[in-house]
Amino acid sequence: MSPTPSQSHQPTVKLSPRGATRLKDGHVWVYRSDIVAAEGVPPGAVVTVTDHRGQVLGTALYSSSSQIAIRLISRETVADFPALLRQRVAEAIAYREQIVHDTNAYRVIFSEADFLPGLIVDRYNEILSVQILTQAMDGELVRLALTSELGAKMRPDAIVERVDPKIRLLEELAPRSSGLLSGEKTSAIFTMNGVKFHFDALEGQKTGAFLDQRENYAAAAQYARGEALDVFCYQGGFALHLAARCSRMTAVDSSRPALEVADQNATINGREVEWIEANAFDLLKDYSASGQRYDCIVLDPPAFAKSKRDLDAALRGYKEINLRALKMLRPGGTLVTCSCSYHVSQSDFLEMLAAAARDAHRQLRLLEVRGQAKDHPVLLNIPETAYLKCVISSVSN
Repeated sequence: MSPTPSQSHQPTVKLSPRGATRLKDGHVWVYRSDIVAAEGVPPGAVVTVTDHRGQVLGTALYSSSSQIAIRLISRETVADFPALLRQRVAEAIAYREQIVHDTNAYRVIFSEADFLPGLIVDRYNEILSVQILTQAMDGELVRLALTSELGAKMRPDAIVERVDPKIRLLEELAPRSSGLLSGEKTSAIFTMNGVKFHFDALEGQKTGAFLDQRENYAAAAQYARGEALDVFCYQGGFALHLAARCSRMTAVDSSRPALEVADQNATINGREVEWIEANAFDLLKDYSASGQRYDCIVLDPPAFAKSKRDLDAALRGYKEINLRALKMLRPGGTLVTCSCSYHVSQSDFLEMLAAAARDAHRQLRLLEVRGQAKDHPVLLNIPETAYLKCVISSVSN
């Protein structure tokens, strides 16, 4: 399913007025329902996009299976997509050189936000972790251009591909296993804000760690003191940043493998953390009922809303855990609460938090309302690129 290497005979996809308006307004996605004509367009092709009158709107990547059928890559005609990809990779690397500090682990390429839809690349010290999410990015010419440009510009010891089988199934791509694209190294130790973490390129969630929280880890640590609780801790990102400032650090997750890595991370940093394997909802209910009290609580759950239809249930879930946490915080304590659900807007999240505070009979003073780290850029015309919310509040009776 390789994209067309030459655009001399590039297929054309015609859009409805609604689809054309969406592109003209600055978005880069067009849904299948807004395609008027795409006869004979092969899966993963690079296509010329026109409106219903034939006016050229730009060049896009086409998916024959996804509901997002068109992902615009340029508002001009592109003669050589692999060459454009190499240019965009170089630009993404240069952008990170300007804005990334105090770490050797960060997102190098963030899909649409770096004008390379369907491609994720993360750096973990000397290893690069790649995820390919669309038909067009799976083409052999594209893979070759990607690995050669990353290798030349960043000189990693290894490049590893992390495969999401569900994504490949949805994109109707042939099954593929995670593995090395170049080099031999699959593990490393990386540093965020002076805290060390183990990285196994072929294990764990996402492409390895939650790099989008890196700047929030450091921000939360500024307010940490006393006895602290980190709920949904995964491999200890928040807990290990807070532990240096707290007299007692407890961290909870339902995944034993994640907690085992978290404990290894604590050891290499020389930090004491009590790790608890438990269901977070059950633990918060039990601790709240038994009168447990803390000076700082972190809530960093997985996405509760995977789609818009999950929104009401997600908000109920967020309210439950925040309500219980608020009841467990001592006066003057700090709540750090997060959501990585794109479908839960910042205003939805703050409204939920205000309702939880009312029900808990607590007052919240906002200290910081934050988003994802700057290496996960947000494009104003593509709201889907903004997904992470992190609210830090001071709690009083």
